[in-house]
Amino acid sequence: MADDAPYILDAQIGFVLRQAHQRHTAIFASRMIGDLTPRQFSTLARLHAEGPLSQNHLGRLTAMDVATIKGVVDRLRVRGLVETSADAQDARRRVVSLTAAGVELIAQALPVGGAITEETLAALNPEERATLIALLARLL
Repeated sequence: MADDAPYILDAQIGFVLRQAHQRHTAIFASRMIGDLTPRQFSTLARLHAEGPLSQNHLGRLTAMDVATIKGVVDRLRVRGLVETSADAQDARRRVVSLTAAGVELIAQALPVGGAITEETLAALNPEERATLIALLARLL
């Protein structure tokens, strides 16, 4: 952007990303089952895909800091969707795993998650969707 170019809010990446995120969040809230928040859904989906994980590793794989993943895991544990145990190699480390109820809920929620993505990206064709995801991933 040239020094003398006007600042146009609608052309700023942060503003556009925030609007897209707000739209996606509204779609998620209206469609997701089981009263799952996006962070809870991500946690259950990652455990479903990877199996039991240390709480710290789970936080890294779901892009949550230590305090946030602890809160998410605690709330899911209270709901009976995950359980925690001491790591066999390091008793200081907590291992998080899905319970039977967690397996059942995430199995039902994953297709809903896919439908939410479809609705969020409905204005884009398959090539545009792939390009968008690839370009955003490069920013991480």
